[in-house]
Amino acid sequence: MQRITITLDDDLKAELDKVIEARGYQSRSEAIRDLARAGIREAAFSGVTAEDCIAALIYVYDHSARELAKRLVHSFHRHHDLSLATMHVHLDHDSCMEVTIMRGKTHEVRDIADNVIAERGVRHGRLVMIPADLNADNHAHDVQEGCAHTHIRVR
Repeated sequence: MQRITITLDDDLKAELDKVIEARGYQSRSEAIRDLARAGIREAAFSGVTAEDCIAALIYVYDHSARELAKRLVHSFHRHHDLSLATMHVHLDHDSCMEVTIMRGKTHEVRDIADNVIAERGVRHGRLVMIPADLNADNHAHDVQEGCAHTHIRVR
């Protein structure tokens, strides 16, 4: 077994202590091991295997964290082909929540989501992906011939 040192802010430590008490863990180490295992399982098994997807990336961040909002905006601009829309909500004096809707290759969507969630100052993050066929057939509806377009087909 390896011994490691981690740093937790006071709020996260308090939340961890509540989990320890509620679940009856004997130590913080035991709780952190279980939570790490659960996170690893979730990361390994929650992945969508489809080539294409539509997704919602939900994250809460400290808006006063140095240059964080700017880094997040630049990240989505670098991937403007994946990002369709973002909704921004002010939660309190320090926290903002954003929901970004994305569409594209599953591995590319997952990569940008992982990068956003890993940014220093992002407190919570979750990616929800739905498999989709983004290369659906072109077709026109009877109402207006010549208005060919594609639909995203959710699997």
